Amino acid sequence: MTITILQYVAAILMICGSVFSLLAAVGILRLPDLYTRMHAASKAGTMGAGLLFAAIAVVALDGSVLLRAIAGFAFLLLTAPVSAHLLARAAYLAGYSPSELTKINDLETSINKTKK
Repeated sequence: MTITILQYVAAILMICGSVFSLLAAVGILRLPDLYTRMHAASKAGTMGAGLLFAAIAVVALDGSVLLRAIAGFAFLLLTAPVSAHLLARAAYLAGYSPSELTKINDLETSINKTKK
């Protein structure tokens, strides 16, 4: 049984995707507030899932699987950051304040301008 180059590439993609997913999970557990946790989940989680989709596409060696992997990654790439932004804005408007470690609060100035 021989291992091809594509299997090594898929293994590397799986390891990298797993590391990004692990970093997203650690970020959710360790970061101080809702906003930084959502940032970790949306950015690192999307990258991890994208690399895992790429690994599936490389292993399958099938055009339909490749197309589905690209569509799945595109869907995640379009929806995860947008939904994280909308959830963060809704949380801010509901009164959930950022951590004391937050230095710049752009939402405070933009929301106060729209309320006037």
